Amino acid sequence: MKIGLGLPIDDPALLLSWARRADTGPFSTLGLLDRLVFDNPEPLITLAALAGATSRIRLQTEVLIAPVHNTAMLAKQTATLDRLSGGRFTLGIGVGGREDDCLAAGIDMHRRGRRLDEQMPLLRRTWSGEPYGEGVGSIGPVPATSGGPEVLFGGFAPAAIERVGRFGDGFLGAALPPQFMAGLFRDVEAVWEKYDRPGRPRLVAQVNVALGPESTVEQARHNIRDYYDFSGRADHVANGLLTTPEGIREAVRAFQDIGADEVMLYCWSSDIDQVGLLAGLAG
Repeated sequence: MKIGLGLPIDDPALLLSWARRADTGPFSTLGLLDRLVFDNPEPLITLAALAGATSRIRLQTEVLIAPVHNTAMLAKQTATLDRLSGGRFTLGIGVGGREDDCLAAGIDMHRRGRRLDEQMPLLRRTWSGEPYGEGVGSIGPVPATSGGPEVLFGGFAPAAIERVGRFGDGFLGAALPPQFMAGLFRDVEAVWEKYDRPGRPRLVAQVNVALGPESTVEQARHNIRDYYDFSGRADHVANGLLTTPEGIREAVRAFQDIGADEVMLYCWSSDIDQVGLLAGLAG
């Protein structure tokens, strides 16, 4: 069982220190979320900086809202990040659900799923070194990972599960307890077989965590509510924050029991002591 660390977003200047500490510890992956209309660091730029500050740990978007990105530029950026990191990049990808992000990007909120379905063949083709399209040559650089970085799809809708079988390498499930995530994992495995994919999909779970004094925990809950305010479920998500070592260990064991290959401990407090506290659990 691999344990990853999700990075806080409220103080980007601290993330290099977070990454360096995590790189020397037991964590398998550093994850970073995405929003457009929000006070968060842009994930691909940030992970590129963290790639240079680390040597071992993987780097992952959780998840990148692909439809708000220009597809050709996204292909180039992700190939560059995979190359710079020596193949340590995982592209967690999804459609998002915030109308303001779509408005800011100038895309149709109701077509974002279809847009992602159109983007994926172009990304795969570009990463393979083929011409981008009619009258357009190849777009480099060639990724370090043959065929392009690992792709994990996030989301809960049947269309998101279907994309794992059609385009992806695995699934990233967030903000659901193990008893509900189990059904999604089994759906992903069924879709994988439906498309006659070799091997098995990678299954990754994400849980929200914060350890330490009550002031740290309350700040983490505040950050969660701020981020999920659009959803109408902000309090529910904040109340699901895991705040004790016992609670986190129990969740990790439960996700392992349902077949998770990796659990991302997403930390919503920028207190750098969180890295050491969570490393004790990951180890």
